[in-house]
Amino acid sequence: MDRRVFLHHAAMAAMLAMSGLPLGKAAKAAPLGRVKELGVLRVAVYRDNRPWSWRKDGRLVGIDVDLAQALAKGLGVRADIAELVADESADDDLRNGVWRGGLLGFQPADIMLHVPFDRAFAARNDQVAIVAPYFRESFQFAGVKSEIDVNAPPADYRGKRLAVELDSIPDFYLIGTAGGILARDVIHFSNGADAVLAVTDGRADAVLASRAQIEAVLHDSGTTTVATRTMPLPAFASAGWDIGMAVKENSRNLSDAAEAILATMRASGELETIFTAHGVRYRPALAAG
Repeated sequence: MDRRVFLHHAAMAAMLAMSGLPLGKAAKAAPLGRVKELGVLRVAVYRDNRPWSWRKDGRLVGIDVDLAQALAKGLGVRADIAELVADESADDDLRNGVWRGGLLGFQPADIMLHVPFDRAFAARNDQVAIVAPYFRESFQFAGVKSEIDVNAPPADYRGKRLAVELDSIPDFYLIGTAGGILARDVIHFSNGADAVLAVTDGRADAVLASRAQIEAVLHDSGTTTVATRTMPLPAFASAGWDIGMAVKENSRNLSDAAEAILATMRASGELETIFTAHGVRYRPALAAG
């Protein structure tokens, strides 16, 4: 964790302790009946996670934001969308976002979006139910057409400015591939979307980021000078992953309702329309069948 963030968290925790508020003590996430009784569905989304959930001109926007609104509408309630700051692991995020709440006063959500839909991950997080896979994500390499052959072997990228999110799978891959000869060419950014922006505005020659990040930023920028790789990267570890939702384990009736709404959205084309509006090609989760 960044030292400044750690110090800020420590200071906030101290303030809560001095105020007499119990640390980590938060309201329980609500099952379906309680959600309808309250008339509110609290949905956790990640902060600064373009194109899924991010601030544009001060307004919270993104694919997950639109999906949260659609889920609430399907339940006949309003959406209370809460921005969750990513912790050091997705396991920590589930604890903070769904089943316990954060030490700094983050109240647990009824549903959390953008959760890895993975059997091993679900098995070690038995306080929650991971359900409703709604997208298949993967990584993509893209570069400026006049500067780089995106389908060339990675060793040929030596001397090019390669943008990645710091401490991410793309970062580890480019630093370690081809015997580490690209390590000095890697430029780090706080997130994948910013890495893509570096390519569109001339600060980098190529980027390795998620497909959604690349597609959304290229769509928003309107650029036609960037090409995407059509061949797999050699020895790249990640073949992709499904993205789903999480609810507290005792809120299974809420997850059943969410899955029914999602199925209707998928069948009607509404889900694909949400992705298209943000410049991202909809790819069904493999686990969705």
